Amino acid sequence: FKMNTILFDDKNGDNLLPLTYTRPIADLRVGILKIFEKWEKYLSCKCSFRTKDYLKEKFSMKIFDENLLINGGVLPNKKLASEIKNLKQGQALVKEGFIIAAVVRKEEIDSFIEYDFKLSDKIETTCEISKIDYPWDIFSLNKQEIKADFELLTNGRKSQELPETNNYLQKENIFIEEGAKINFATLNPDGAYIYIGKNAEIMEGAIVRGSLAMCENSTLKLGAKIYGATTIGVHSKVGGEVNNSVIQGYSNKGHDGFLGNSVLGEWCNIGADSNNSNLKNNYAEVKVWNYPKSGFLRTGLQFCGLIMGDHSKCGINTMFNTGTVVGVSANIYGSGFPRNFVPSFSWGGASGFSTFAIKKAYEVAGKVMQRRGINFDEKERKILETIFEITKKYRR
Repeated sequence: FKMNTILFDDKNGDNLLPLTYTRPIADLRVGILKIFEKWEKYLSCKCSFRTKDYLKEKFSMKIFDENLLINGGVLPNKKLASEIKNLKQGQALVKEGFIIAAVVRKEEIDSFIEYDFKLSDKIETTCEISKIDYPWDIFSLNKQEIKADFELLTNGRKSQELPETNNYLQKENIFIEEGAKINFATLNPDGAYIYIGKNAEIMEGAIVRGSLAMCENSTLKLGAKIYGATTIGVHSKVGGEVNNSVIQGYSNKGHDGFLGNSVLGEWCNIGADSNNSNLKNNYAEVKVWNYPKSGFLRTGLQFCGLIMGDHSKCGINTMFNTGTVVGVSANIYGSGFPRNFVPSFSWGGASGFSTFAIKKAYEVAGKVMQRRGINFDEKERKILETIFEITKKYRR
């Protein structure tokens, strides 16, 4: 399969804010891999992105004479990938009118992306489609995606041996990549899967009930308690109690405290003994701040915790109410519950917020990224600067 593949953000992309302020939809991690990494494996290709203008420098788009466009929120599977591989020039794969993928010429790309493009040759897929439309879909679909990614990554391969110091069940559902360290831990896939990535570490006394995906260079700290389906992204450290949450990468929740039914972006830090509520006291359906609506939206869920954008942090003993949304580069501290929607670049807590000066935000981001050997360059600076401007209206 040799076609140039572009993953495009659809017009529902803003429903995924604040997570998509800093990345295209297909750069979101769900399961073990990011969405674009899944497509690259299923189609044996390299993907580029059609995304917001201010993200284009970091997430570029490559255009050839003939291009395969795929909706960046759609999660691949074998059957869907083979239907997409069979598409010819001018054809689109659709599900009840919704375009999943299409093959278009260079000159048609712009009109296609504007959703005005009328493809005459539409093929109705027979596949069940899973798609990330809202932030909570990431943890809701995490169990199925860990299973799919586990099968994709481990098929025909042999796991490293699990040291005898560990307690475990269903060893065939545990896969350990090279360089991973696990000692004196308890691992129970519980009918699901546990994947431990390259150079990841599970420290002594940690207790895991699957599904769990530990990505490359991630760490589970002493005595941590993990319930599935949970993903710990690359270079992230996790301690305390975690239930059905997805940490995108480069983020730390290093200490005791509870995180449940939540999604953390990259470069976040959760202070010691911080907790989030994932269930309302009256057991009512959780409503979550939605950017396009500029108000709260019903999730249809009884369990929904914290959604936190990139570069945000909270101090020790922070308490988050059920269904709290925190924007990009916010800093939360102090006693009491902050409000359920914390705008980007806000600094404060329950007693109110002030604006986190953009120059300070650059400084912090630079220091944090440097610790992981990543440069806070001009591209990153421009992205934060743009987000600072477009989120002004939410700060009082």
